[in-house]
Amino acid sequence: MIVLPNINYKKLQVFFYLSILLILCSCPSDDECIKTITIPQTYFVGNQSYTNEIEQEVPCDFPEPSEPEIIEAPILENFTYQILSFNYQSDTGNNTTRLQFEIQLNNHSNFDVNGVPRLTVMTEGLQFSAVYSDNASIPCYEILANSSCILTYDQESSLDVGIASDVFEIINVEYILTN
Repeated sequence: MIVLPNINYKKLQVFFYLSILLILCSCPSDDECIKTITIPQTYFVGNQSYTNEIEQEVPCDFPEPSEPEIIEAPILENFTYQILSFNYQSDTGNNTTRLQFEIQLNNHSNFDVNGVPRLTVMTEGLQFSAVYSDNASIPCYEILANSSCILTYDQESSLDVGIASDVFEIINVEYILTN
């Protein structure tokens, strides 16, 4: 006669299911895995490029960025401008055109900013944006908090490149941040 030990199958069954449940609950789930990645960003102002980086939380299976993300140039929000003087001569008599202006750039933010003013102009029905700071006597690359700077420009250009436009009008001014 074979004697079997006294086993409580109900207790064994509960132990078995609890063990399975514990194993399933202790395994990490890929759905909950989060990592922080650094995303390089690049934007262009005129012929200059500027780069910054942002950090973002993503799922663990998200690929690391290999190329910089091209973004729109950041524009100063609390900004106004006032055109103090403007003069455009399509023909100075010396086979040149002359563009002169003074524009007060106002930073209404509570922090200093570095950047460049970008002007949108209209000439002969063509609208375009350009940065004039490179040739300005006062380029306004920095505007202190709650302060202003007067962008001062006075340049003559040769008429050899083509026929000068009779019309040159400033439509808008924005301040592009570079820091």
